[in-house]
Amino acid sequence: MAGGGFAVADAAPSADYGGRVTFSVVVTCLMAASGGLIFGYDIGISGGVTAMESFLSAFFPGVLRRMAAARRDQYCVYDSHALTAFTSSLYLAGLAASLVASRVTRAVGRQAVMLAGGALFFAGAAVNAAAVNIAMLIVGRMLLGFGIGFTNQAAPVYLAETAPPKWRGAFTTGFQLFLSIGNLAANLANYGTSRIPAWGWRLSLGLAAAPAAVILAGALLIPDTPSSLVVRGRVEEARAALRRVRGPKADVDAELEDVSRAVEAARACEEGAFRRILRREHRHHLAMAVAVPLFQQLTGVIVIAFFSPVLFQTAGFGSNGALMGAAILGAVNLGSTLVSTVTVDRYGRRPLFLTGGFVMIICQVAVAWILGSQIGGDGESAMARPYSLAVLALTCVFSASFGWSWGPLTWVIPGEIFPVEIRSAGQGISVAVNLGATFLLTQTFLSMLCALKYATFIYYAAWVAVMTAFVAAFLPETKGVPLEAMGAVWERHWCWGRFVRPPVKIDEEP
Repeated sequence: MAGGGFAVADAAPSADYGGRVTFSVVVTCLMAASGGLIFGYDIGISGGVTAMESFLSAFFPGVLRRMAAARRDQYCVYDSHALTAFTSSLYLAGLAASLVASRVTRAVGRQAVMLAGGALFFAGAAVNAAAVNIAMLIVGRMLLGFGIGFTNQAAPVYLAETAPPKWRGAFTTGFQLFLSIGNLAANLANYGTSRIPAWGWRLSLGLAAAPAAVILAGALLIPDTPSSLVVRGRVEEARAALRRVRGPKADVDAELEDVSRAVEAARACEEGAFRRILRREHRHHLAMAVAVPLFQQLTGVIVIAFFSPVLFQTAGFGSNGALMGAAILGAVNLGSTLVSTVTVDRYGRRPLFLTGGFVMIICQVAVAWILGSQIGGDGESAMARPYSLAVLALTCVFSASFGWSWGPLTWVIPGEIFPVEIRSAGQGISVAVNLGATFLLTQTFLSMLCALKYATFIYYAAWVAVMTAFVAAFLPETKGVPLEAMGAVWERHWCWGRFVRPPVKIDEEP
């Protein structure tokens, strides 16, 4: 299992071209990272709105009838395909948008794609706030999904290409930091608007326009990335952008030369980026583009992020208590993301992945034991208050461990590992896998909870064990390595090196 953890100093040059953390690069990356707000707000708003009685009575009265039944299986109260379609339709649209965005990004740049994402999300918020039937809800959700697909594809790559190599991890986790801020804001909004009986859900959904406005304003104020500008032949603009973010003492010409060399190497390949990433020498890139975002969803974060109010109601909290519990989880996730931001470039990616995975396994097994012993397999028993509080505490610890590991690092790793010739395609695949897995899991989670009961959490704990082992064996440490030098890391890896290095030909003896 030790094969993945090579010292960066031995694997690749770690020069940062003499650049430093300037005020300009901080502001630029913060504005780009604000793209995470819209994704985080949607994650938080969905679960809270679906727990509001006014929303359910308007669109999903069957769920309310099951809640009012004298005897009910608490695991199955919310098992409604129409209700899960409201949540999951966004991610199906986002999947399609992310694949389109990977092509558009190369043509128009990261900045323009983020602008388009913010505008689409703004439109979706308006449609959802005005919805009068399920069809309008789904259309609004799909517009939100298109916005998220564009933004999630462009923003992490923007951050990886703009941040100084030494601090790339910290800057790239800014996307998850803003995602956590958006999630917390949504949970607080749900808690407040739930006290408006008739139309509080409309306000919650409509307030999604606020984070959309933030990303629109932010994208208007920042330049495109040097790599994107060079790809489109705007070399002098790329030099000016580098000088702006690196400071006057940086060796801008040396960095621009490396970027230009990488771009020229990419242009030498005539195949499309999606076809190139399927080639043998990119096997490791494709594996990570698929495995990392897929494993993030299989952590069970779907339980915590989208359906935490539903989970807390299943565990015995009332409607307002469940919404407050979701807000507490949002605050915990935000705090732990800050921990990741200040530690990811000091300790590296692998230690955060491994410790986070270990803690998540313990929490999920403990939650399964409590639900199994208190609610039972039939779901008709009431849970004592101390055990409900224990579930809240364990989910907080789970949220914290996810927030310092798989949450932010899922955006860091894909953004930094791809060479420029497949960077847009690789990020597009990564986002598409993330959103596709999110769609499948949001569409099936409530049915799974109804069928598997408390064993649902054992199912996710088993996946966390698998993915923690995957990181230990197959993910090398990438902290501090310039994007253009990342190939040396893979060449030295015990598994991926055989794909990166050309096969050795042995001359036959005469």
